[in-house]
Amino acid sequence: MFLTRRFYLSIIACICLYIISFFAPFLLVFAPIALTCILILTLADYTILFLGKTQAYAQRILPERLSNGDENSITIRIKNHMPYTLHVDVIDELPEQLQVRDLKKSGLFKAGEEKLFFYTIRPLQRGEYFFGNLLLFVSTNLGLVQRKIAQSAEVMSPVYPSFLQLRKYQLLSQATIQTEAGTKRMRKMGHSMAFEQIKDYVTGDDIRTLNWKASARKGGLMINTFSDERSQQVYCIIDKGRLMKMPFSGLTLLDHAINSCLVISNVCLNKQDKVGLITFSNKMGTMLAAEKKATQKSTILEVLYNQKTDFLESDFEKLYTQVRSRIKQRSLLILYTNFESLSGLKRQLDYLRSLASHHLLLVVFFENIELKVLTNQNAGNLEDVYIKTIAQKFAFEKKLIVKELMKYGILTLLTTPQRLTIDSLNKYLELKARQAL
Repeated sequence: MFLTRRFYLSIIACICLYIISFFAPFLLVFAPIALTCILILTLADYTILFLGKTQAYAQRILPERLSNGDENSITIRIKNHMPYTLHVDVIDELPEQLQVRDLKKSGLFKAGEEKLFFYTIRPLQRGEYFFGNLLLFVSTNLGLVQRKIAQSAEVMSPVYPSFLQLRKYQLLSQATIQTEAGTKRMRKMGHSMAFEQIKDYVTGDDIRTLNWKASARKGGLMINTFSDERSQQVYCIIDKGRLMKMPFSGLTLLDHAINSCLVISNVCLNKQDKVGLITFSNKMGTMLAAEKKATQKSTILEVLYNQKTDFLESDFEKLYTQVRSRIKQRSLLILYTNFESLSGLKRQLDYLRSLASHHLLLVVFFENIELKVLTNQNAGNLEDVYIKTIAQKFAFEKKLIVKELMKYGILTLLTTPQRLTIDSLNKYLELKARQAL
């Protein structure tokens, strides 16, 4: 039980009445009456609130899983079981990862009325999120006493990589390049080599696909038809080294890479390609063979669920050894990593060149947004000039890394974390349209 602010204000008013009655004795008669009324009303309010065991019922409605880095909607359903009006304040005990302690919803409920309250949370870490109880603070229209009801609602909700982005990019099964401003059609280069069937020639068909042997046997023109090549192998390789711990918009670069990998995998499966997954740091992590079965997307989601960044240097030699021994067919390797200096790249360049000689390698690494901010700001003093010069040096070194990789025929994508998904997807669609694999 809690005494409300209204109760204390009423008591203060009685005290003031007693004080004034010393100067106006005729008020001394009303002061005890007012105090008695307040105490009687308080007792009545207490009796009403604690007369029954259940005044109000609350239920939290959660999705089966939460999406990392996205706004997730949560619903609280509250119902008044009493035959009179109640005022209810509800506080939800949110997981400690969110660091939110002031989430409160309030409402006035008539007899038997039910209401829904909505709020959103944006988790920034993958893993298990434990929700606590729902705390209800119930009071009547008198508002002198408040009853606290702890509604048991403890539950664990897993936070997965951003699967909400899958819906956003679901329409990308077409051969298009997506931009934030609109959609641009990709012109397909050449013919696919995946033979489909032989059919009769009709006006408008490409005469270069005429099958003369079949035409001679039938006595009429026949042409070969081809379909898009399918069942090509695509592997998403995620670096979990210390450089992937850098934060951006509350998420680490590893989280951004995982979200992008999930979207790429979904689009590849929609285009009937086989998708696999490799994670590594100072030692090899998960190795998921490329498949195109219906459950592959769910398997990838479960694998990416608990991937964490290591604070160690990534071993590209072990990655090369694993890829050479496990992947026999030429595949598209999308490597999500990060290089901050040209010297850091050169230590791993030999392994990247070896991978590119056996597979189609696309290296995706990140542009440092903080450096761009520093290079664009005006320098007001000598210290600002020094900081801006150093920032420009590191930003220029990123461009040198791109040129160094391209010099050896390695496909490269330098992008910001916020454009990682769309740029990686555009690159995959471009390679697919060019039949580069």
